[in-house]
Amino acid sequence: MATRRTTMKSRTGTKLYAVRDKGGKFKDIQRYSKAHAADLKRTAKAEVESTRDKLVAMEKKVERAAKKAVKSARAKIEEARTSPKVVAMERKVSRAAKKAVRSVSASLTDAVAAVKAAARKVARNVKAARPAAKKAPARKVPAKRAPAKKAARKA
Repeated sequence: MATRRTTMKSRTGTKLYAVRDKGGKFKDIQRYSKAHAADLKRTAKAEVESTRDKLVAMEKKVERAAKKAVKSARAKIEEARTSPKVVAMERKVSRAAKKAVRSVSASLTDAVAAVKAAARKVARNVKAARPAAKKAPARKVPAKRAPAKKAARKA
């Protein structure tokens, strides 16, 4: 439990706190300015607990509000999904997507067919070309030998 303090002034006019014991005798004399500054630096247990309680209550309020907002958003989404305009737009989008897939696959099959046709054409042209005439095998030319005179000079 906190001790009670009595305020008083000294002869010089300085404000003081007088702390008394149970019997009423002075236990401690404190300068008001220092004691007040120390009080401001500390927080009381009761104040901490009340602040904690307020925070918990605030958290619960925020949580309830968030749940309510989610419910509201889900209801609006469901309402939008059942809206005839949205359903019609979904159908249009799905039809357009299917059409795009068909056109891409058709163009792909056309491209594959064109490549196959070009390959066949090249194959026909290669078969029709006459083979080149065979060349005669190269003759072996004997290696030249140094004349005897040069060999004699070297020796």
